[in-house]
Amino acid sequence: MNRLNPAQLYALLVGGVLVVAGIIGFFYESEFTSDESVRDAVFGILDVNGWHNLVHIATGALGFVAFAAGDYAARTYAVGLGVVYLVVAIWGFIVGDGDSILSIVPVNTEDNALHLILGLVGLAAGAASAGAGTGAAAAPPPAGPPAAASG
Repeated sequence: MNRLNPAQLYALLVGGVLVVAGIIGFFYESEFTSDESVRDAVFGILDVNGWHNLVHIATGALGFVAFAAGDYAARTYAVGLGVVYLVVAIWGFIVGDGDSILSIVPVNTEDNALHLILGLVGLAAGAASAGAGTGAAAAPPPAGPPAAASG
């Protein structure tokens, strides 16, 4: 069995966690609205609404697709999602606790910290997987006897 590189693990594990989190989130708050007061906290910690849950399910499903597509897709997913989640974390810290991004995705400090961690881990997984699956193999050593020393 082939070992999974860090980007593949990220795509599979983070993808799975995001899908499950999105599904669980719908049990807490399923309304799709731009009303910033409509939110509930999953496990009393992470603010969600229908839009936030949908984003988690979509990005998680994308992780499964990237994992299934192979090394390059998994690395692209890890780096791409890492950048997106870093931007979302920074944006969330700027708008503040209890506010919303794009007036539809509720965030709080805990959400922002989780987004920051997901972003940094995604970038690290992508960087640690650099060159994996590119199809480039090391050139074999030259065949034949060693060259005679001149002297």
